[in-house]
Parts: sequence; structure tokens; C-alpha cells
Amino acid sequence: MPRRGRLAPTPTGLLHVGHAQTFAIAFQRAAGAGLVMRIEDLDGPRCREEFVAAAIEDLRWLGLTWTEGPEIGGPHAPYRQSERTAWYLDVWRRLEAVGTIYPSPHSRKDVEEAASAPHETSRPNVHSPAEPIFPIALRPASWPRASEPGPVAWRFKVPYGRVITFHDALCGQVSRTAGVDFGDFVVWRRDALPAYELAAVADDHAMQIEEVVRGEDLLTSTARQLLLYEALGWSPPDWCHTPLVCDAAGHRLAKRTGGLTIRDLRAAGKSPQELL
Repeated sequence: MPRRGRLAPTPTGLLHVGHAQTFAIAFQRAAGAGLVMRIEDLDGPRCREEFVAAAIEDLRWLGLTWTEGPEIGGPHAPYRQSERTAWYLDVWRRLEAVGTIYPSPHSRKDVEEAASAPHETSRPNVHSPAEPIFPIALRPASWPRASEPGPVAWRFKVPYGRVITFHDALCGQVSRTAGVDFGDFVVWRRDALPAYELAAVADDHAMQIEEVVRGEDLLTSTARQLLLYEALGWSPPDWCHTPLVCDAAGHRLAKRTGGLTIRDLRAAGKSPQELL
């Protein structure tokens, strides 16, 4: 059955073929149930207005339309994450009230050094090897209550050893183990902005998203987000993680990949039907 879905481009570059695949699948699966366009522009100066305009133009050229979002409006505006900080703060306060998050002044270097220490038993994240597991030794035994995040990062306290399992429409049964595949993760950044996990969960709940369609590189992220849904007492959406599109050398596409952006292929004379 169709599920209310969303398109959530990050305007840090031009959309490529991989984005076209994911967004086309989201469009198809949400047919008749509603589709929200949300601009995820929390990545500071890397997010540029020209990429917002390009994403909207490219998606419309592909024939992918939405029922709520930029240029249309709807009951869940604003649709730019940079304009939704008050809502994210409210969600942060809910998590702080139930004691599932804590202030974490440790830098990425601190985490990498602690994770590589001989006494640390956590193995590298096999699903995202570039991301070190946050060592439990860096988690404080206690911390003071707070009404505001302040100039420090906040992490979610994961239940080490717990297996998080969910069903995915394309990947089937997926399992991740807290403390093995991922550790305590950041929900609030030291620059006074929400991290991806908190912002995505907060918005998908507020915008009544019934199915999240995104790349399979975010399967571990889904396990983290399920813990957030549980802590907040919210029902999670369904999940559909799409295969990653690779270039001729077998490398996954990135926004810096030349020649395979929607804009490049359009300029080369490709039609929307050929690209899709």
C-alpha cells in the first residue's frame, strides 16, 4: 500500500543519479498517499541556496512532484531544517527529561584515541568503518540536569549489547548491535544545532511520514533512530533503503562525482525517461 513519504535533499552539491534513483522510488511508493519535500540544510556554509534551487529544478525535470513543501506549502511548514530549531530544542528537552542523553565534551580525536587504546574492547564499526565506536569509558557516570544544550555536544546513551532489529522493504530483516555496530551517538552539536539523527526523527514524526526511503548506507543510522523513537514514545515509520549507485570503477557516487549529476546528464541530452 502507498505510504506517506518524503524527499529530503541536502543542498551541499548537485543531485546525482543515485539521488534520482532514491527519490524516484520514494515518489512511486508514496503515490496517492502524499509526499513531503524537506530541505535538510543544517550543514552550515556547505549548504548553498543555489543547490536548493537546483535540486527543486532537477526533481521537477525528472517529473517527481510533491504535495507539501517549497513552492506549495502545507500544514507542516517550514520545510527547511535551518528554520525549525525551536522544534528540535523541544525534542532535545524531551530526551533530556527522560535521561537518555548527556553532555559530551569529547572531540572526534578524543574518541579515536580512546577507541584505539589497548584496554578498549569495542571493535570498529563494521558497517561504517570510518566511524569509530564511542567508548563507554568516555560516558560520564552522572551529569547535571540542563534546560538548554549550551555550547557542548550531547550524546544518546545506547543500551550496549542490545540487538536492534527491523524489517526493510528492500533489504529484508536488518539487525544492528548497540556498542558493536555503533556507540553513543551525537544528537546535539556543539555549534547549537541538532545532529542528523535527532532532526530526521523529529521531522519525520512531525510531518507524519509513514515510510522513509533513503540509501542503504543509512541502515545503521536507522537502528540509532529507532532508539530515539522508543525514548520519545513515538511510533517509527516503515523503512525502505535503496541500493547505492556506483560509478564505472565501483565507487559509490558522491556529489563531487563528475559527469553523473542530473544536471550533467540533462546537458548531455539525456531525457528524464532515459535517466530514470
